Amino acid sequence: MPRQTSPRLLVRSSSIHAAGCYTLEPLRRGQQILEYDGERISKREADLRYEDRLVTYLFGFGEKGDVIDGFGTAMFLNHSCDPNCKTHEEGGRIFIRAIRDIAAGEELLYEYNLYDSDLADTADCYCGAPQCRGTMYSEAEVKRRNRLFARRKAKAAR
Repeated sequence: MPRQTSPRLLVRSSSIHAAGCYTLEPLRRGQQILEYDGERISKREADLRYEDRLVTYLFGFGEKGDVIDGFGTAMFLNHSCDPNCKTHEEGGRIFIRAIRDIAAGEELLYEYNLYDSDLADTADCYCGAPQCRGTMYSEAEVKRRNRLFARRKAKAAR
């Protein structure tokens, strides 16, 4: 059985955010592109490690809230509200797959679906997609934040 080879990728400037990851060859829908890899740490350790930093490459996974402190090509994939990739967890590992055919030269993008946020952080989205939500938070996190804001507002009004 032939071994699956990783596609050729390039990290370069992105109009979405600083650097992005681009494919140098066409990718098929469903094709595994790469793994989001790095040190596995607890969320508590990640919070302590990055409390005074603006930029992180953290990826939450699993039922216990563990985090991958990203290191590798996958950390350069940017968020988009109109992604061409998605993440898939398998045995505690995170893989990135194409959700449609992707042409050579396209930037690889997935929805970050951020969660468990500090209410002061807005995680603004700059993807430029026509249906952009304006945030990199998941829909569930946006609802959770809105409920918390409403409770705080009601409490302040009392």
